[in-house]
Amino acid sequence: MSASYEVRGAVAVITLNNPPVNGLGLATRQAIAAGIEQAVADAAVTAIVITGAGKAFSGGADIREFGSPKALQEPNLLSLIRLCESTPKPVVAAIHTVCMGGGLELALGCHYRVASPGAQIALPEVKLGLVPGAGGTQRLPRVLGVETALNMIVKGAGVAAWSEAVGPGDRR
Repeated sequence: MSASYEVRGAVAVITLNNPPVNGLGLATRQAIAAGIEQAVADAAVTAIVITGAGKAFSGGADIREFGSPKALQEPNLLSLIRLCESTPKPVVAAIHTVCMGGGLELALGCHYRVASPGAQIALPEVKLGLVPGAGGTQRLPRVLGVETALNMIVKGAGVAAWSEAVGPGDRR
């Protein structure tokens, strides 16, 4: 299984289920996109939550697909993020434990994000010589501020999620 879809009241919940870290391989990306489309088509659904099963929200790209045609096949990660952004219903990333690389970029593409305290957030691909390629370098500074985001982007350093009150209009 790559992702499941269920409706709880008026909320559609899409749960990534691609162990061990809910990598965003093709089947998972397709299942997320299908879940979003199903939720948008359902008049009873007023919001969408994306979360991860098991040990992680998402550890990012599925490394088993690196260098294969599946890595770029539609929906690719950028297309999936654009789908989240353009969805007329609010999309919330419910982050826990680990949210890294493409998983963080997916969360940043959601309208809102909530994270359990201590969840590890990072764009570690720079340590492999890769620049985050799905908009994380543009979205992260808007959410965390330039200084924190720049350190995360150029060093691949992670941060632990924290709790704070967020005012109206703040997209954190």
